[in-house]
Amino acid sequence: MSYELLIGGAAVLALAYAAWRARLIAKQPVTGEKAKEIAGAIRAGAMAFLQREYRVLFLVGAIVVVLMWMTRMIGSPEATIANEVIISFVIGAVLSAIAGNVGMRVATLANVRTAEGAQKSIAQGLQVAFSSGAVMGLSVVGFGLLGVLLLWQWFGDPNLVYGFGFGASAVALFARVGGGIYTKAADVGADLVGKVEQGIPEDDPRNPAVIADNVGDNVGDVAGMGADLFESYVDTLIAAMVLGMAALPTLGTLGAIFPLGVAAIGIVASIIGIATVKTNDEHKISASFNRGILIAGALLIAGTWWWSQRLFGSMTYFWTVVVGLTAGVVIGLVTEYYTSHERQPARRVAESSQTGPATNIISGLALGMFSTVVPVLVVCAAILLAFQLAGIYGIALAAVGMLSTLGITLASDTYGPVADNAAGIAEMAGMGTETRQRAEALDAVGNTTAAIGKGFAIGSAALTALALLVSYVTIAGISAIDLLQPRVMVGLFLGGGLPFLFSAFSMEAVGKSAMKMVEEVRRQFREIPGLMAGTGKPDYTRCVDIATAAALREMIVPGILAIGAPVAVGLLLGPEALGGLLAGGIVTGFLLAVLMANSGGAWDNAKKYIEAGNLGGKGSDTHKAAVVGDTVGDPFKDTSGPSLNILIKLMSIVALIIAPLL
Repeated sequence: MSYELLIGGAAVLALAYAAWRARLIAKQPVTGEKAKEIAGAIRAGAMAFLQREYRVLFLVGAIVVVLMWMTRMIGSPEATIANEVIISFVIGAVLSAIAGNVGMRVATLANVRTAEGAQKSIAQGLQVAFSSGAVMGLSVVGFGLLGVLLLWQWFGDPNLVYGFGFGASAVALFARVGGGIYTKAADVGADLVGKVEQGIPEDDPRNPAVIADNVGDNVGDVAGMGADLFESYVDTLIAAMVLGMAALPTLGTLGAIFPLGVAAIGIVASIIGIATVKTNDEHKISASFNRGILIAGALLIAGTWWWSQRLFGSMTYFWTVVVGLTAGVVIGLVTEYYTSHERQPARRVAESSQTGPATNIISGLALGMFSTVVPVLVVCAAILLAFQLAGIYGIALAAVGMLSTLGITLASDTYGPVADNAAGIAEMAGMGTETRQRAEALDAVGNTTAAIGKGFAIGSAALTALALLVSYVTIAGISAIDLLQPRVMVGLFLGGGLPFLFSAFSMEAVGKSAMKMVEEVRRQFREIPGLMAGTGKPDYTRCVDIATAAALREMIVPGILAIGAPVAVGLLLGPEALGGLLAGGIVTGFLLAVLMANSGGAWDNAKKYIEAGNLGGKGSDTHKAAVVGDTVGDPFKDTSGPSLNILIKLMSIVALIIAPLL
C-alpha cells in the first residue's frame, strides 16, 4: 500500500470519526422546552450571521479570483499566476468555510444538550461538550490534510498548492475578524450595561444582549478559531512539503511525504487521546484534558520515530518534530501560567482591581509585556535547534510538530464556547443552581484551554511565517535580504507597523460596534416596561442584528489591508522590499499577538477569580473595576490578537502568490 493512500486514509478516518461524534450529539433528545427555545434562538442567530458572512466572503473571493486570472491576460507567460494556483485558492476557501460551518452547526446542537447532560452529571455534560470540540478539531485536520494531499497528487508540484493556503487564509482572516468583532461587541454591551450598570448576573435573561453574547461565542470561538487553525495547519504542511522537496532532491518525493505522514500520525494519536478524556469529578476536568493531550503527544512521538526510521533510516527529522511539539507545549504552559486564575499573575491583576479600573488595566498590560519574553526565547531556541538539525526544512518540520496534534488541542479549545453556552442556557432556562455550577465548572476549564490554544496558534504562526518567508525568497530569486538597502529598510518599517495598524482597525471596530450595542441595551432597559422586574420581554433579535451588521461592515478594511499591503509594496518597491515587509510583520505581529492574548486572558480570569467570592466578590467595586479591565481585554484576546496570527501568514502567502509577477 502506498504512503499516499495511508495518509489519505488517516484524513478520511478523522472525518468519519467526527461524523460519528456529531451523530451521537444530534441523537440526544432535548426535554426542556424553555432550554430548547433559548438554544433555538442562539442557533438561528449563529447560522444567520454565518450565511451573511459567507455571502461577503463569496464576493471577496470572486474579486480575488478575477484579479488572479487577469494576470494571465496581461502578463508574460512566466509572469502570471498559474491556473492551478487559482483552482487551489477556490478549494482552500471552500473547505475552510465547510469546516467552520460543520463546527458551528454541531456546537449549536451541543450547547443545550451539554446543559441537560450537566443536570445529570459532570461526566455527561463533559462528554457532549468535548464531543462537539472533537468534531471541530477533526474536521479541520481531516479536510486540511485531505485537501493538501489530493491537490498535490493532482498537480504534481507542491508549489502550486500554495493557492490552497491562500484561500484558507483569506477565509480565516474574515471569519476571525468578523466573528471577533461580533462576539466582543455583544459581550461588551452585555457586561457594561448588565453587570456594571444594572448589577444583574451574567447570562441573565433580562439582559437584551444575552442571546447575541451567546451567539458570539460560536461565531468567534468556534467558526473563527476553526478557520484560524485550518489555515495554520495547511500553510504549515504546504511550506514543509515545498522545502522538503528542495532540501532532499535526491530522495524524490519523500521530503514532501514526511510532513504529511507526521500529520496523519497526529490524527490517529488525537483520536485515541480524545477517547480518553472523561471524568465525573469537577476538580479533575482539567487533568482529564491534560491526560488526553499527553497521550496524543506520546503516541505522536512514538509514531514519528517509526516514520522517520521507515523513510530515512535516520533520527534527524524525528528530532525536529519533537523540537516543535515541545516548543508548543512550553508556550501553552507559559500562556496558562500568565492567564489562569489559579496562578499568581492573574491574581495580582485581580488584586490591582481593588484600587480601580486604571490600576487593573496597568497591571494587565504589564503582565502581557512580561509574558512575551519566554515565548520569544522558546521560538528562538526552536529555530536554532531545528535549523541545526535540518536547515530551513527543519524549521518547517518544527511547525508541523507544533500543530501535529491539532485534532485534540483544537477540540479542547472549541469545547469552551459550548460549555459557556451551556452555562448561559442553564441560567436563562432556570435549570437549577447545581446544573449552573456544573456548567460553570466545565466553562472554567474551557477558559484555560482556550488560552493554551491561542499560545499554540501564536507559536506555530511564527514558525510557519518564517518558513513561508524562506519559500518566498527562493521563488522570487532573492539571494539575501540586505537591511542596508533603503528599500528593504522601508519595507521592514512598513511591515513592523502593519500589525499595529491592523490591530487599531479591529480594536476600533469593536469599540464602534460595542457603543451601538450599549446604547441599544440601555434603551431597552429604559423603554421596555417591567424589563428589570422580569415581567417585560427584551428584544433579543435587535441586538443580534446590530452585532451582525457591525461585524460584516467593519471586517472589510482590515481584510483589504492584509491582502493589499504586500501587493502594493511588492509592485511599487520590489521583491526585496516585500521581503523586508514580511520580516518586520512577523516580528512585531508575533510579539503583539502574545501581549494581547495574555493580557486579555489575565483580565478575564482576574474577573472570574473575584466572581468566585474573592476580594469582595460579585457586585463589589473591585468586581466592577475588573469588569472594565475584562472589557478592554475582550477585543485583545478574541479579535485583534488571534487575527494577527493570520495576518503574518496571509501576508507571506500573498507574497508567494505574486512572486512570479515581480
